[in-house]
Amino acid sequence: MAGGNSNYWEDLRKQARQLENELDLKLVSFSKLCTSYSGSRDGRHGDSSDTTPLLNNSTQDRMFETMAVEIEQLLTKLTGVNDKMAEYSSTPGVTSLNAALMHTLQRHRDILQDYTHEFHKTKANFLAVREREDLLGSVRKDIEAYKSSSGVNNRRTELFLKEHEHLRNSDRLIEDTISIAMATKENMTSQRGMLKSIQSRVNTLANRFPAINNLIQRINLRKRRDSLILGGVIGICTILLLLYAFH
Repeated sequence: MAGGNSNYWEDLRKQARQLENELDLKLVSFSKLCTSYSGSRDGRHGDSSDTTPLLNNSTQDRMFETMAVEIEQLLTKLTGVNDKMAEYSSTPGVTSLNAALMHTLQRHRDILQDYTHEFHKTKANFLAVREREDLLGSVRKDIEAYKSSSGVNNRRTELFLKEHEHLRNSDRLIEDTISIAMATKENMTSQRGMLKSIQSRVNTLANRFPAINNLIQRINLRKRRDSLILGGVIGICTILLLLYAFH
């Protein structure tokens, strides 16, 4: 029975790790799609064709919606696996291993929380960029319509276009800053996961082998005592040598 419970727990952990790996890959692709969305639209603004941008916009929007649905499904599956792991850890038959199981469960919950937060943040940034780009595109169309209707490239239109370009340059700078911040956040998240894994292994070893901790403490105490004795002997010898030298 214990072997069956252990196999069930390992199956759940395997499912959780597989879903976490899939989510990590999906979130990286999702982040790249959201980051490149503004740049791709910038390149299309100079195109005089009306049909090509619409097709490209529609394709990117469909990719966004599809990836968002896939990530939400993976998050739902991972949440279900975590719930099953929580039920298993509270089973009376595995009470002796409850501390270790809860530690593993908490680590998987932290990973799920990080992925959920990253997904919602990236999605919100994408929607904000798309709304801003749609607004800028509408303004540009109005300007072009005004220029074509008037047929005169007057000073006011030129100033308005220059101001519009300044705004677009500011948007590009903001997008670059957001990309750098997201890359830094991903790096910090990866490092935090590695540190948590190392700490978990150290704690596990310490809990499994308490005799090693006692031995290490005894060795440290003996080193301190030997250091004090050696220091005392050196001090006494130094004083005797000084007394001998002055007498």
